[in-house]
Amino acid sequence: MDLKELDQNLNKLNNKILSDEGKIEILNDQLEKVEKKLEEKEKYSEVLTQVSLLFQKTSEFAREQSKRQIEDTVTKCLQFIFETDIEFLIELSEARSVPIADFFVQSNYTEGYSIKTKPEIARGGGVVDIISLALRIAFLQQNQPILSGPLILDEPGKHVSNDYIFNLGEFLKQSSNIFNRQIIMVTHNPHLSQISDRAFQVRNKKGISEVSLYEE
Repeated sequence: MDLKELDQNLNKLNNKILSDEGKIEILNDQLEKVEKKLEEKEKYSEVLTQVSLLFQKTSEFAREQSKRQIEDTVTKCLQFIFETDIEFLIELSEARSVPIADFFVQSNYTEGYSIKTKPEIARGGGVVDIISLALRIAFLQQNQPILSGPLILDEPGKHVSNDYIFNLGEFLKQSSNIFNRQIIMVTHNPHLSQISDRAFQVRNKKGISEVSLYEE
């Protein structure tokens, strides 16, 4: 094998390495996206589990009362933000004497018909975000004794479109006032930052986080 042929083989090998590195980078990006989706699903599942446990720990009468109050809270939240006739429904059943709760979203149309689906497939991820948020608020208020302290939110309404983000901000503000509960949230959405009573901006400069008062 002469030097020229060796150079050609080396170039082929380098090109293959670059190609494989590109494939690995793409796969890593895809893995990161899947992990983020999984994390969001796990958070939503955790909220549903907490609400289900609430039903399991209460008597039949208290369970029905809690069910109606949670349905009402989440329904009002959905209708306020999306400005449409949409309801949150909880169907209770039992398996081996253990109460089980299934969650649904029902969209009512002016033509006189309704469509009931699971929240995960109803009108995109924005609905799941809002239901998750409303369930957290309902759970805090329904739990006995009522859990004190602030409501801490990480990227609320991450999948809510800009058409409804102002409604979400107003809902958070009203909820804070009605339930007399401070809300602390982390968000990249400037609209949600603007509705806060006080906002701070965190910047990363050479690996060091700098915190300053957020100004519009």
